[in-house]
Order: sequence, then structure tokens, then C-alpha cells
Amino acid sequence: MLQPSNVVSTSSLQQHLRPPIRSTRRLPTLSMEGKKERNQTLMEGKVQGKSDGSAETPIPLLTPYKLGKFQLSHRVVLAPLARQRSWNHVPQPHAILYYSQRTTKGGLLITEATGVSDTAQGCPNEPGIWTKEQVEAWKPIVDAVHAKGGIFFCQIWHEGRVTNTDFWPNVLAPISCTDKPLTPQIQSNGINLTPFPTPRRLKTDEIPQVVNDFRLAARNAIEAGFDGVEIHGAYGFLLDQFMKDEVNDRTDKYGGSLENRCRFPLEVVEAVVNEIGADKVGIRLSPYSSSAEARDSNPKALGLYMAESLNKYRLLYCHMCEPKRETVGEKCDCPHSLLPMRKAFNGTFIVAGGYGREDGNRAVAEDRADLIAYGRWFLANPDLPKRFALNAPLNKYNEETFYTPDPVLGYTDYPFLEDTE
Repeated sequence: MLQPSNVVSTSSLQQHLRPPIRSTRRLPTLSMEGKKERNQTLMEGKVQGKSDGSAETPIPLLTPYKLGKFQLSHRVVLAPLARQRSWNHVPQPHAILYYSQRTTKGGLLITEATGVSDTAQGCPNEPGIWTKEQVEAWKPIVDAVHAKGGIFFCQIWHEGRVTNTDFWPNVLAPISCTDKPLTPQIQSNGINLTPFPTPRRLKTDEIPQVVNDFRLAARNAIEAGFDGVEIHGAYGFLLDQFMKDEVNDRTDKYGGSLENRCRFPLEVVEAVVNEIGADKVGIRLSPYSSSAEARDSNPKALGLYMAESLNKYRLLYCHMCEPKRETVGEKCDCPHSLLPMRKAFNGTFIVAGGYGREDGNRAVAEDRADLIAYGRWFLANPDLPKRFALNAPLNKYNEETFYTPDPVLGYTDYPFLEDTE
């Protein structure tokens, strides 16, 4: 999400599965002196050059990486960004240009959050992937990304209580792990939203249907041509609501203990993996985030439990968000908070959270992450990898046009580097 902190924008684990094999590609191991020299180079924002005068080596962000069966040419990932330009929840032709603008050969892109059912949406004009019409509408968008050599994953979600009944069929109450309503939230542009309705606590026997919605959405994504899916388990939406102990007040097998609170998200993972294969599945998590009032009393334990549990499913990647944005405009620097999760997870580890060029380079060079997801900066700079390579100035993003229902303004009109020279 563009401003995840405040945007409104079944079964047990299979213990018999083989231990996963880590499929990451590391940067060369350096001596302590070498690491200091390298980090100084990154701090200065320079491209690393060889002392013998031969061709320069790329900065860490622009080194190749093997993501399962996908060969990435660099480590700059387009983060999932809510854009709210899919009329009636159907992706539109203008998304072809938007995503293709940000595609590079061997680059990884993740779509904006895409609803798994007609009750999954929280805002108008968010895309879905539960109908045949939606699947067909995604196909030319996916084709455009593939035509330029990109790797494209569809992020699938359910917003749970972070919604309004205006966007629900038959004026039903939103669903959640709880019946506690949200207090009014504030968008990144500072505009107060209307109060959220009181959610309806899902019955125990209803949860398998929601799990099935995720499974079908993953199947539809593959039918649309996507290379895989990312399960949205972050930023206070439905899966995160179940995981966080300050939201989840259930007394059945989906509440109480850490294991119980993570049961539903892991059932979704299992269902999606069984449907399309673990090599096509990632998940996004934000254990430290308090977005949409979804806080946890022990976020480190939560993150570690999920990272270790995901290993049993041999997931392609885990995408975790740093606690860098807690409220609108606030940013804290916590570069090492995700290290325990990074070490615990056996697959590719993607991080996000307000990264720029320099700290993104450091995160890769210091092996704190394999890939870095960029949101706002990739939105405003469709040629972001090129700008990073040249250490060129970046376009500033305009938060006022993040969610305006315009097919051009704040969407496809950000200039490329050559247009500003």
C-alpha cells in the first residue's frame, strides 16, 4: 500500500514435509576491511569500480538474483501499491501502460492488492480476481509486463474490518476475527474518513470458505497469466487481524495462543500452495506494524513464528515490512528489526519500508535482505532501476494523486529520466 499505516485504501501444519532448500544468491563474502570500504562507497552513493581500471561492477541493488526458477536482473522490486483506478473492481486498459512503464527485463513486479471475493474490498475501484471478467481484464496487463521480460506476481487480499458497508453486497457487515470496530482512520493526505461499521465475528465453520476464496483467487491469477501470487498478510487487513493479539479476541481454535492466531493465515498459505505450487507463492507480513489498530504485544515472536512456520511449505519468498512508518508522516529507522526473521526464513527475503538507494544497497550488501521493495519512489520514477544505476535525481511523488480516479494524472504521467534531461 502507498501509506500502509493508515490507508483505507484448514488444517494443521504438515510436519512430514521435507526441510526446505534455500535458493538465495549471496554477494561475495568480504573481509572486515573490505566491508568497511564497500559500505563507505555505498554511503557516498557511488557505483563500485574495480581498481585495475576494468569495467565497473554494479551496486548491490543492481546485481542479479535467482528467485526460484526466475532469473532477476536486479533486486529492485515494485511493491504492491493501491491505486484505486479499476472501475467496478475490474482492471482497466490504462493499467497496461502503468505496469509496463515500470517493467525491466528480469525485474519483479507485484500488483496492487487484489480482492479475492466480492466481500473482500474496502475502497472503491480496487481490482479483484474472483470473476471471469476480472481474469480476462488482467490478461493484457500481464502480457504487457511479460513482453518486456518482467516477472509479475498478483497480490491477493481480504480487507476484513478495514472497509465500509458501501462497498459490500447486500449491505452486510464486514467480517473479521472480532466484533470490535475500528476508530476513524486518516489517509496519507490527512483527510478524515467516515467511521467504520462494526464488523461481524466470523464463525468457526465460516473460515474455510474464506480460505477457499484465496485458493480460487490464486487459481484465477495463474489463469490470467501471472507468474505467481503474494498473499497479503500485513498492515491490519484480515489475515493480520487474526494474527495480532490486540485485535483477535476469539476463544476458539483461531484465537488465544500465538499458534491459534496464526492458524488461519497458515491455512490460507497451505491452500494456495496446494493449488498452484509453493514455487509460485509469496506472502507479505508486517509483525511490527500497528496499522489499522492491528498491534501485537510481542511482534518479534509473531514474526519469528510465522517465518519458521512458512518454511514447512517451502514458500518462494517472504516479504516483510520494517516498522518505519507508524503514523502519517512519521518514519523511524529500525534497520535490524527483521534480522531474526531473515535468519529464520529459508527462502528469499524481501524487505520494504521507506528504503532509498543508499539504505537499500546497505541492506543487500550486509545480507539483511535479498530484494528490496520500493513503493512511492517506484511510483514516481518508472525507471527507478536506471536512476539508481546512474545515481540520478528522483522525481518527487505527489500524495494528493495517489488515489484520484484519473487514468493519467499521478498514474502514468511521471517523467522518465530522458524526459527531464
